[in-house]
Amino acid sequence: MNNSAAAPPPTATTHKTRWAWTLATFFGAGLLKPGPGTWGSIAAVLLWAAFAGFAHPSPGALVIALLAAIAVALVLGVPAATIVARESGLHDPGFVVIDEVAGQWIALLFCPADWGHAIVALVLFRLFDILKPPPARQLERLPAGWGIVFDDVAAGLYALGMASLMRVFLHL
Repeated sequence: MNNSAAAPPPTATTHKTRWAWTLATFFGAGLLKPGPGTWGSIAAVLLWAAFAGFAHPSPGALVIALLAAIAVALVLGVPAATIVARESGLHDPGFVVIDEVAGQWIALLFCPADWGHAIVALVLFRLFDILKPPPARQLERLPAGWGIVFDDVAAGLYALGMASLMRVFLHL
């Protein structure tokens, strides 16, 4: 009987750094199938919507809260993604979705707190995350967690720009 399929990849470890796995998978959203990146993005939108709906912040306060959340996702997400990639033995594990969370939150910056605008930001972010126009594709080459996270930061910036242009020129 061949047990090699059940064994972890040769560079993987059996040890899991709990905080890193929890954050990198965004509390398990990255473990959902199919499309863990989409689930991570949806989780980010739902958290944003819950905050906007329950706290009723002013637009400026919503932007400040979102900027703080993005900073935390980036500051903790890069090392978490690095640790999880190393421990899993995978270069860019699909279940690491803290990058999608950060990118989705970037796409939501300046977005009015309603479902229509949130869905536009979600669709645009997922589109740019999948297509990875330059320099997003090149950012994947950064080492470890930097490459895992910053291609999604670029996709978030593209989505933010496109959504902002749509709001200005199409009055969405």
